[in-house]
Order: sequence, then C-alpha cells, then structure tokens
Amino acid sequence: MVSETTPEAMKTLVYAFISSRIDYCNSAFTGISGQLLQRLQAIQNAAARLITGARRSQHMTPILRQLHWLRQRILFKTPVLVYKCRHSMAPSYLSTYCMPTSSHDGRCHLHSAVSGQLAVPHTTTNYADRSLAVSGPAAWNSLPAALRLDMSLSVFRRRLKTFLMT
Repeated sequence: MVSETTPEAMKTLVYAFISSRIDYCNSAFTGISGQLLQRLQAIQNAAARLITGARRSQHMTPILRQLHWLRQRILFKTPVLVYKCRHSMAPSYLSTYCMPTSSHDGRCHLHSAVSGQLAVPHTTTNYADRSLAVSGPAAWNSLPAALRLDMSLSVFRRRLKTFLMT
C-alpha cells in the first residue's frame, strides 16, 4: 500500500538528500563561475519542483526566494561570517582578513574608515577574488551602513535576511 507524501515530508526528504549536500560549506561557492552556479541551480530547481509540484515551464525565482536557496544562502552566509570575525566570534586566523579601513595607516581619515567599511586587498586573479580575504570585506562593504552598525548577531541575521530577501 502506497501512502501520499505530504509536502512537509517531501521538503524534509529533499533537504536531507539534496539540499544539505549543496548547503554544506556553500559560502565556498562565493564568486564561482556562472556555468558552475547554473549546474547547482539546475539541481536546486529540480528539487524545488519536486517539493512544490511546480511545472518545468513555471518561473522558479519566486519559489526559490520562498525556500531561501543557494544564491540567497551564499549571499547570507558570507556577511554573517564577517560579522562573527568583527565581533570575535570566529577563529583569529579568519578575523585577520576582516580589518577595518581605519586600522591602516593613511586611511584613518577616509569616509570608508568612519562608515565601518573593511579594507579589501587588491588581487590579480579571479581565484584570489573568491577568497574570504577579498569576498568577505567586499560583501560587508556592499551592505547598507545601517546593517554595519553594532548590534547583536540575532538582530544582524534578521535584518540581513530582510535586506537580502526583499
């Protein structure tokens, strides 16, 4: 006897077998090529269709936004990691990559130093641009100034999610 699978059970199964594998260390996907991201996106689109019962011809952006998948998670995790680095919640070897502009000689009087921005090192390769030393400060600097203010981690995460998902 075959029983009907509830949408919640289907969502749990898809997350357990597919999404958890993609979600594991997805901040490592920061800056990957569009071609590689499309491959991952195709897997997630198929998983989202399975959960929601959407047709192949249906536009996936609203569904993926509702499920908070891949691109949104990548964009969410990097600033959260930088927040933890700035507030001594991350290992010190990571925190060294998130230095405020004000800590560099000759830059302490710049507008970026006053507004809480981080120093982004110059690189010569796309591979180096994907590293936390570059992508982390760049993601942090791209946030609105109101998000870079001192606040608790839970408040930061909530406001960041609101900012990214709207």
